[in-house]
Amino acid sequence: TCVGHTEKEIWSLLETYAAQGIQNILAMRGDLPKGQSHPGGDFTHAADLVRLIKRFNEEGNHPDPRGFGIGVACFPEGHPDTPNRLVEMDHLKAKTDAGADYLCTQAFFDNRDFHDFRERCQLRGISQPIITGILPLTTPEGMKRMAQLAGKMRYPAKLLRRLSNQSGDAFRATALEHTIAQCRDLMAHQVDGIHFYTLNQHQAVCEIYQKCDFQPCKAVC
Repeated sequence: TCVGHTEKEIWSLLETYAAQGIQNILAMRGDLPKGQSHPGGDFTHAADLVRLIKRFNEEGNHPDPRGFGIGVACFPEGHPDTPNRLVEMDHLKAKTDAGADYLCTQAFFDNRDFHDFRERCQLRGISQPIITGILPLTTPEGMKRMAQLAGKMRYPAKLLRRLSNQSGDAFRATALEHTIAQCRDLMAHQVDGIHFYTLNQHQAVCEIYQKCDFQPCKAVC
């Protein structure tokens, strides 16, 4: 994230990451500080950070001649700070035009939202690979917490009906069954890749991996 930072500070971080062999960076603006309406620092939008990383690459500052792979966030259900969905796509196009190599979505639970979003990207001329962000649910408390933390995250009625009045192992099994079905559908629709938001619940991801015929992701090198 670049909110509140100067270009000099971010450049120094890029030098550190490059020296440590980091290959990919997900470039985000970050949340505004509480009580502020402007990010402060030298960066207003994530696209500004993308442009700086692109310049860092072009100047040959990374030991890999390709430089950093640059990812940006995208929001199939809509960005919480941009109610106008047409303007939202303009902002995403600005990030890809600035030099993003791939996109990674916010977590979603209804694949129809992603399929529609991918088509809107195609219509807007966004051709970069889109990595789908998948969040395995494991507890009712975690489900409520994520709804609070991730603005606009929507749980489909079909999932809510299946999870209603469930807890413990029953909740976990039903939720993971939904996630596995999501992954299988995404692979059937030839998504560019799947990224799991583990939130320190690695065992759930391991179970999903064992039950899905995943192939190595070739979208990002």
